[in-house]
Amino acid sequence: MEATKVGIREFRAGMAEFIASSTPVAVTRHGQTIGYFIPTHGQAEADVAALKKASKTLDRLLADKSIDVDAVVAEFKTTRKRASTPKKTVSVVA
Repeated sequence: MEATKVGIREFRAGMAEFIASSTPVAVTRHGQTIGYFIPTHGQAEADVAALKKASKTLDRLLADKSIDVDAVVAEFKTTRKRASTPKKTVSVVA
C-alpha cells in the first residue's frame, strides 16, 4: 500500500482525517520524510470490552466491601474542592 506524502503542517492540520483514514501517511519536512503515521483500527472494540469487564469487577468488589459509591464520590468532590480553593495569604507590613 502506497503512503500518502504530506508536509508536517498539513499533517497537523488534518490529523482527524488521517486518523479516520486507513492509508499510511509519510510525513515530510522540507521535502524529506521524517516519519510515517500508520492508523490502526479495531482496537476500540477490545478496549471497550476490557473496560466493561473491569467495571463489572469493580462493582462486585464494591458490593463485597459494602462501599457506598455516592459517599465516595461526595468525599472526593469535597476533598477536590478544598484542594482547589486558593488559600488567602496574609501580608505583614512592618
